[in-house]
Amino acid sequence: MPSRQKQLLFSVSGLLGLSCALTAAVATGLPFWLRGAALCRTGAELVNATGPELDKFLGELSYGLFHGQRVKQCGLGGRTSRFSFFPDLLDAIPAGLHVTIIFFCGVVIFFSSVATGFFFFNAFGRPYETLQGPMGLYLWTFICCLSSCLVMILFASEVKLQHLSERIANFNEINFVFQTYSERYDRCFWLFFLIFFLQGLNGILIRLAGIQFPFQDSKEVELSSGAADLMY
Repeated sequence: MPSRQKQLLFSVSGLLGLSCALTAAVATGLPFWLRGAALCRTGAELVNATGPELDKFLGELSYGLFHGQRVKQCGLGGRTSRFSFFPDLLDAIPAGLHVTIIFFCGVVIFFSSVATGFFFFNAFGRPYETLQGPMGLYLWTFICCLSSCLVMILFASEVKLQHLSERIANFNEINFVFQTYSERYDRCFWLFFLIFFLQGLNGILIRLAGIQFPFQDSKEVELSSGAADLMY
């Protein structure tokens, strides 16, 4: 492939990597990972609320990885409060899992930035044949793609398996019991899905630039040398 086309493909990949790094950094800090509604079960059971009457006992819940907001409805008007995961909710949430999610968000930000630099270095520089060369392009892209996928899987596990919304809704509550009524992933969660897609697209662009997949050449060399040994 002509060098101009390679430069163009690597430049596009570098821009996509930079977009992934910035998107991951912004999404990690925003409180728009999940939106839901929490039902005040205690109040609803006291008055035997059903149907439209349940709306008086449905509060809102919105949070990210660091902070969020909840509106509690127990039939007497809403109570709005803001909360932080660190240090307020450390005793109420699965802290190890939550910190792991933040760690992989940092991995996505860091390695997307590294990949961006290496894409532009391969486009306009003279890379080495190690991590800065073709092997490095696949390696950094694979790490970013895998980490963004792990962020989505771990956050979904924390929400669904560890009942994160219910834990948050019942934090510091003595007289009322809340249960999750509805949940839906918000824009920041889907931004990491977009990052996963863009990193996969980067892998395709690397292949279109004429760079073979890792270890493909070595296998071909081994096969050819084996065939030569059999002939002689």
